[in-house]
Amino acid sequence: MLFVWFSLAECRRDDGDIDRLPGGQYTNHIEITKKKPYTVINIFLIGAEWKGRFFMQKRNERIIYRMAVWLFMCLLCTGCARDDGALQGTESGMAEDVPAWERYAKEPVTFDWYINYSWFTTGWGENVVSRKITEETGVSLRFITPSGNESEKLNALIAADSLPDFITLGWWEPQVNEMIDKDMVYALNELADEYDAYFYQVCDADAVKWYTQEDGNIYIYPNSSYSAKDIEEYDNIGSNQTFLVRKDIYEAIGSPDMTTPEGFQAAVEKAYEMFPTVDGEDLIPVGAHVFNGQGNVSFDKYLMNFLAVPFEKDGEIYDRYTDEDYIRWLKMFRRLGEEGLLANDIFIDQRTQMEEKMAKGRYFCMIYQHTDMAAQQKELYASHPERIYLAVDGPKNAAGDDHTLTTTGINGWTVTMISKNCEHPERAIAFFDYLLSERGQLRVSIGVEGETFDYIDGKPIIKEEVKELLNSDRTEYDRIYGADDAYWMLQNDIVQLQWKQEPSEPLRQIYEWSYLYPVYNGQYDSLLPNGSKEAFEDNRIEALWSETLPQLLLAESEERFDEILEQFQEKREAYGFKEVQAAKTELMKTAKEKLGID
Repeated sequence: MLFVWFSLAECRRDDGDIDRLPGGQYTNHIEITKKKPYTVINIFLIGAEWKGRFFMQKRNERIIYRMAVWLFMCLLCTGCARDDGALQGTESGMAEDVPAWERYAKEPVTFDWYINYSWFTTGWGENVVSRKITEETGVSLRFITPSGNESEKLNALIAADSLPDFITLGWWEPQVNEMIDKDMVYALNELADEYDAYFYQVCDADAVKWYTQEDGNIYIYPNSSYSAKDIEEYDNIGSNQTFLVRKDIYEAIGSPDMTTPEGFQAAVEKAYEMFPTVDGEDLIPVGAHVFNGQGNVSFDKYLMNFLAVPFEKDGEIYDRYTDEDYIRWLKMFRRLGEEGLLANDIFIDQRTQMEEKMAKGRYFCMIYQHTDMAAQQKELYASHPERIYLAVDGPKNAAGDDHTLTTTGINGWTVTMISKNCEHPERAIAFFDYLLSERGQLRVSIGVEGETFDYIDGKPIIKEEVKELLNSDRTEYDRIYGADDAYWMLQNDIVQLQWKQEPSEPLRQIYEWSYLYPVYNGQYDSLLPNGSKEAFEDNRIEALWSETLPQLLLAESEERFDEILEQFQEKREAYGFKEVQAAKTELMKTAKEKLGID
């Protein structure tokens, strides 16, 4: 028997999954078998949904072989039609249309992946999604996370030249450029050119353009990255920044307008007067994110966005921290502090303590990222549905302008790199490309057909029991199923929009509200060059602000507030504030040019 294989056995079905023979065999082939007095030609063209068999007598064998060769050449050129009308080429790690991960599915390999967040605890290998990904790629993962200070752990890995295979950290972290400058990470485009050009089919062109360095290479790739055109094109992209109120308390005090300083203060005072405790513990009238070395995003950056404080004026970076509307609102919060309505908890609690208190409904209102409290919202819905949080219009400027709430920009949230310590870079880029592909995004977002979702009228719908567990116990959900972006390191929110599920009941109202006010401000996100004089000065100013903000909020009088603010401005001038603003203006102009923003 002569067996001639010639074409990759991958054809996309209408349901978005992939047809393959068991064991990953190729399906398009010709078999020529001699069985006297006949020779049989079996032609299998699964991709074209056609099978054929010819029987010819022995005297015509020469014709048979010529026919076989002719069919081989015709079918090779035909390939396998894809959804987008392009043609699937022959198998090759260098062909752009062919994912290299398919060739490696039966070759096990394990990678170490460093996640620069101590709170990340999801494992690999037990849940539905990770098992399926390993089955499809041959890749298993060992996650490494810091047990204490993130920067200390990462700095130690860099100093010892012991970086794991993959590294994920915030795009703003100084170690990003350090690892690139020290030649510790691969250029993704060079790996793609050598091992898997499929990268160019699945990467986001805008993200690649943005992160391409002066040497023409891209070393890092973002998750959750949005461009300005994404915000314009889609009406279901929301901002993570929300103003939340506890439903029962808010309604009990008359659902007041909290968009003005006076209305906000009155609402907080009334809420505490009517509901001073929650299950025997003090109500926390105003909640906020953690205070850290940069300040507090709830009381500075997010509040400024609610107030529509501009990032630039007259082509120059604007000083948002001394904006008139912003100072007016900070003074209102100071008055709440003077009345004892800024609880000590908010100045000292870390995320773990805050999550415990949110799960009990101890906050009346919060300027907060809604995804950071989604698990606690679900807990409240299960135990005390009347206590869930609602998103309502929050602080506004004196003109009453709409909020200008930012999404993640082109930078994304985190970035991922491939270390030069990786012993199998060909497998690493292939796995990278799998995660970026629609197949990978389908897996990490909604999981596996038949186990986490079913197709109903051509649309993937999460199974009811899976949804119930997701809404009631996120930790157990991750352990059993592992979808819903439990593995978020390379998630692409735009690709995942096609499978977006209806938000669950305790989150539906918050998500729908979040679609109202998103704007793109990625042109202002560029960092000052690491190690530059301006970057050093900017860090000093940020540290100064982080010390100043609590003092402003806790000032015993408005006069003292004004003194503290004036001292802050004087010190930052001495730290080089004008030079920092000028440098940021130039970065803004460069970014706008690179992004095509006027």
